[in-house]
Amino acid sequence: MNDKSSSDAQAAFGPGPTGLYRDRKNARIAGVCAGLADYFGINRRGLRIALVILACVGFFGPVVVGYIVLAILLHPKPEHLFKDSADEAFWRSVNRRPADTVSGLARRFREIDDRMVKLERSVTSPDEVLRAQFKNL
Repeated sequence: MNDKSSSDAQAAFGPGPTGLYRDRKNARIAGVCAGLADYFGINRRGLRIALVILACVGFFGPVVVGYIVLAILLHPKPEHLFKDSADEAFWRSVNRRPADTVSGLARRFREIDDRMVKLERSVTSPDEVLRAQFKNL
């Protein structure tokens, strides 16, 4: 793959599917709460309600300042962040449960290793040599 096609593919799907973005599609004001909820895998409405309660209880200044800072610093969520729905499901599972992803990969590699051991035993066994000799008769 040449440099131009790889950069085109990266540009088409955004800089990274696990990043923290402002979600303008599900936004009420600037998309900060929607982006945070998407990133942490929690309910958007619940996060918004929690921030309103915090602001009413006495944390109005920090909530508003934090929201404005995040609205300025966070990039908008790219249109084509994922290639397809399977890609989105994979990255969401990695983002929310990285330990499960790593343990799943470890389990799959153990299964592959076990199959390779069985294959090696089969190929190097005396029975395999004997079968090969019968085929050559």
